[in-house]
Amino acid sequence: MEDRKKKTVLEDDAECKGQLNAIGDALYVIGGKWKLRIIIALMHGKSRFNELQRTIAGISSKVLASELKELELNGFVRRRVYTQTPIVIEYELTDYALTVRPVLTVLSEWGSMHRRKIRQVMKQEFESKA
Repeated sequence: MEDRKKKTVLEDDAECKGQLNAIGDALYVIGGKWKLRIIIALMHGKSRFNELQRTIAGISSKVLASELKELELNGFVRRRVYTQTPIVIEYELTDYALTVRPVLTVLSEWGSMHRRKIRQVMKQEFESKA
């Protein structure tokens, strides 16, 4: 019986470490303040740099450029240069980037639910003080 408990604990520990590693890998690629916002903006279609910057409130051009380069290196964003006059550069998501869509849908739903919950708690606190 004691050996079975040890094995279960070891299996649970290995599973936990595996999940932590997988989440760490995911957050390395899409973590931070801006990457998911850029991905979501590009899910609505390809976009030029300035269009993206206007869509994503508060992001500086330096940060946007850096984040786009990282997303491109990780296979999430494709940068297309059209050598016409004037030169046009567009950014679009790769097929690989679209694999995170289900995760973003669930995260968005959770964020909306959380916002409603916090507002409800704040409203109740305000009403109890009144």
